[in-house]
Amino acid sequence: MRKSHPVRRAVLATAATVSGIVLLLSLKPASDPGAAEAAGGAAPPAAAQSPQGGSQPIGDGTVTGDAAKTQYGPVQVRLTVSGGKITKAEAIQAPKGGQSDQITSNAIPKLNQAAIEAQSADIDAVSGATYTSTGYKKSLQSALDKARAAAGGGGGGEAQARTVTGDVADTQYGPVQVRITVTGGKITKAEAVQAPKGGQSDQISSNAIPKLNQAAVTAGNAGIDAVSGATYTSAGYKKSLQSALDKAGG
Repeated sequence: MRKSHPVRRAVLATAATVSGIVLLLSLKPASDPGAAEAAGGAAPPAAAQSPQGGSQPIGDGTVTGDAAKTQYGPVQVRLTVSGGKITKAEAIQAPKGGQSDQITSNAIPKLNQAAIEAQSADIDAVSGATYTSTGYKKSLQSALDKARAAAGGGGGGEAQARTVTGDVADTQYGPVQVRITVTGGKITKAEAVQAPKGGQSDQISSNAIPKLNQAAVTAGNAGIDAVSGATYTSAGYKKSLQSALDKAGG
């Protein structure tokens, strides 16, 4: 009987091993999402969507961002939102005095326009106004965050009522503080939880406050007329009312 040559046996064994490996590889899944993610590869489409708040809706109305301190003074931005888009941007505080007046008058209109065009706080700084631009963007982002929080706070029920109390507004005759109830995006009730009192102030408040409450509900904003004979109380009322509206997201 002829004995098998050792080299031939080695070749046959090697061929069998290679065939087995090829067969195993052909049975392995074509893709392994877990392995791809662990290796730093592209994640599945659903996981790739990680917006940083930019795609979240913003509530309609007027909202004021937090004041941002800069080296030359505070910057504070107020937005008007309609249809989920910024329609107006304005700086209600900006650096002033000396050279700051010129820088502010040049930079702020450009920043306002940029905010409307970008519909976000991702805007370029104005040349020569780096500190003002940085403060503007910070306050703008704060306003957008508040508007998004207001839009998401309705819980899907537009008829849900919310009660918001504005900041206290100090006047020459005493503090004024307004509380509003908002239902379906509209002021349905306004009341003064604080008003000037004592002496003649009692009579003035009892006459002016009901009129101011009604005016706030009718107007739906803080753009209401002062009550005759109650200038200071009216001014404080409007200031606190605007604060309440800002907290409510407009």
